[in-house]
Amino acid sequence: MDKTFNLIITGVGGQGIITLISVIDEAAFLEGYDIKSSELRGLSQRGGNVITHIRFGKKVYSPLVPDGGADLILGLELMEALRDSNFSNDKTIFLVNDHSMGFAGYLSREEVIDGLNNKAKGGLHLVKASDECKNKLNNDILAGIYLLGYAVKHNLIPLSKESFEKALREVIPARYLKMNINAFELVYL
Repeated sequence: MDKTFNLIITGVGGQGIITLISVIDEAAFLEGYDIKSSELRGLSQRGGNVITHIRFGKKVYSPLVPDGGADLILGLELMEALRDSNFSNDKTIFLVNDHSMGFAGYLSREEVIDGLNNKAKGGLHLVKASDECKNKLNNDILAGIYLLGYAVKHNLIPLSKESFEKALREVIPARYLKMNINAFELVYL
């Protein structure tokens, strides 16, 4: 990969975003890339807006993805994906969990999805990750790891499945490893 890959992860506190950052950073490291990542808002506040930046490539100088600079926006929540769509451009792909923590009375689900469709010129993958994880694994907090598996399967992140499998084993504590691997693999079943 010659160019730096720019990824935005957005959601709300308590959705496992710190785990996602760690797994992606480790997978990129295993493939020999320079990695910079940063969280900007709300990680300590459960339910508060969270946005993280991850950049990897041959040499990365800044952890922040510029406005309009994202290759992929991974949204763990519908409204937050739309809120942080300023990082998109005509080629940005959106991978969004079709899940809402509530629309705060100012936009309907349909309006949010219309907004995402308007912003997602590079493509919109709207995935019921929370529902899948709740129904098949009895734990919707695994939706982020499920989306990561989806991104890898559909080549939305330029890193190998093997690197992510190794990264999961490196990053996830032993008592949670099996459930996270199951969530990552669920999209392959």
